[in-house]
Amino acid sequence: MGVTEAAAAALDPVSLFRAWMDEAVAGEPNDPNAVALATATPDGAPSVRMVLLKALDARGFAFYTNSESRKGSELAANPIAAMCFHWKSLRRQVRVEGPVTELPAAEADAYFHSRSLGSQLGAAVSRQSQELGSREVLEEMVREYAAEHEGEIPRPERWKGYALRPERMEFWINGENRLHDRFLFVRGDGGWVKSRLFP
Repeated sequence: MGVTEAAAAALDPVSLFRAWMDEAVAGEPNDPNAVALATATPDGAPSVRMVLLKALDARGFAFYTNSESRKGSELAANPIAAMCFHWKSLRRQVRVEGPVTELPAAEADAYFHSRSLGSQLGAAVSRQSQELGSREVLEEMVREYAAEHEGEIPRPERWKGYALRPERMEFWINGENRLHDRFLFVRGDGGWVKSRLFP
């Protein structure tokens, strides 16, 4: 069964996404789990950046970030977001939209300590999205923090995990002459409602 036929027959968008992600992991040379994350202020001013998808379970699409960053501040004020995965070599993309909730601190602790020591130190000292005078200032902050914490690096309280619960998922497959295939799933009271969209 071809990719379009499989998408046309799919009833569960999360299972379809997992299948596409498996293909991306097998074929994409760099960061197949990279995703554009869009957030917005309460009055609707948007911003977007790349993050890494770290897990997918019943709660949704999980990622980690500094809660004092721009995206963290926007999620605190307006906990709704959108994601867009684009796998160029597969010529496919997936859009996901829905509310965002914070993951338990224990999960943030576990993931934080699974990262390399350098990444832990960087996250511990970063005041993400705030103005930085120079690269040298940042590197000195890392050196000082490392000297003060020779054992386990404590996870900063501001470094948190989030999960986007999908309410809408759209699957896009490149087509010749820009006649792309698009399949939209919208979560309803009785489950997912599926439709096909014009390119």
